Amino acid sequence: MHVVHYSSQIIENELKSMDLDNLKIEQFLQSCIRNVFKLCDIPGSLVPLLEELVSRENAAIIFSEKTHAADNDIDAVIAGSSQEISSLCRCLKEQSGKAGELGQSIHHVLEKLKHKPTEKLHLGSHTFYLGKRTLIMGILNITPDSFSDGGRFDKTENAIAQAYKMAADGADIIDIGGESTRPGAQEITAEEELKRVMPVIQALKSDNNFKIPLSIDTYKASVAEHALEAGVEMLNDVWGLKKDSEIGSVAARYRVPVCLMHNRGNTDYDDLIPNIIAELEESIDLARQVGIEDNQIIIDPGIGFGKNLEQNLEVMFHLQVFSKLGYPLLLGTSRKSMIGKTLDLPTEERLEGTAATVAYGIATGADIIRVHDVMQMKRVAVMTDAITRR
Repeated sequence: MHVVHYSSQIIENELKSMDLDNLKIEQFLQSCIRNVFKLCDIPGSLVPLLEELVSRENAAIIFSEKTHAADNDIDAVIAGSSQEISSLCRCLKEQSGKAGELGQSIHHVLEKLKHKPTEKLHLGSHTFYLGKRTLIMGILNITPDSFSDGGRFDKTENAIAQAYKMAADGADIIDIGGESTRPGAQEITAEEELKRVMPVIQALKSDNNFKIPLSIDTYKASVAEHALEAGVEMLNDVWGLKKDSEIGSVAARYRVPVCLMHNRGNTDYDDLIPNIIAELEESIDLARQVGIEDNQIIIDPGIGFGKNLEQNLEVMFHLQVFSKLGYPLLLGTSRKSMIGKTLDLPTEERLEGTAATVAYGIATGADIIRVHDVMQMKRVAVMTDAITRR
């Protein structure tokens, strides 16, 4: 049993997925003025109580069409003002059993909505003001087997030249990775990963002319330790601190921002968006437990990781939900299979598809875009910012 906050702009799609007739949907949407919450997998036995409380508070509720069986779990969507939802929440919390649990779940979401979004991102001596413009993270894969550019930059001199090119093209951050994380890629040892990334990191950090902050793309604590010790300003963990139990402590010790990406080993979800949010919250809790502060946490919904094509598209459609969680949102769609499968195009022909996802991502709340084609996507970002961030 869990609760997700939705904006009224995207709740219509959720209502259609509940097999409701169009008239019911239209009537309900008219009441969606401020707050919309989806209640997932709640006991059908709670329907009479919820109807009574919602009616008393002048809010609105609509149920999936499986309400005839009290022992079935069902979905519902409620809408109302902040005061109405808070009052409903208090009434539920006063109840025992599942009703009280549901009240606690709604209370948890209401508290998260009060979380003040991060306004500044500090990467070493660099301060980025979020919301002013979209930040560009350039991808530098020092690997022989990455899905898009494997082998192009696995020589140190080529990687350094590419870092300078991305800096000139407008990158704000450069994300350096030494192990391919594409599906089916062979895992490598920390020693091999360090052998790939450290010469590049050390060369860039020793050059006073190179001013762009660096991020280390790794899920291994020992790799993160060496990179951060060498001056790297950010950690990007594709397993959201869940793969190596020590990596969060390393990031906390160096006090660097950490990007927590959603990832899992399968695509079997009970309810896609609520499940992803719950699993991201697990990563956020892990970060907090080791002393990583809220203003150092960035989240990434993990396009292409633990998700099939339809699930990736669904995550894209719901990006606004993730952007409202109170943390900077990083979006990494560049050249990914979601684009290739949709357009039936090979990796090297996915520029326009990437541009579409970047523009849509920025319009729905992405703060950072992680891309291969820095110059082109910088232009897309500047144009989209001009429209959406006036």
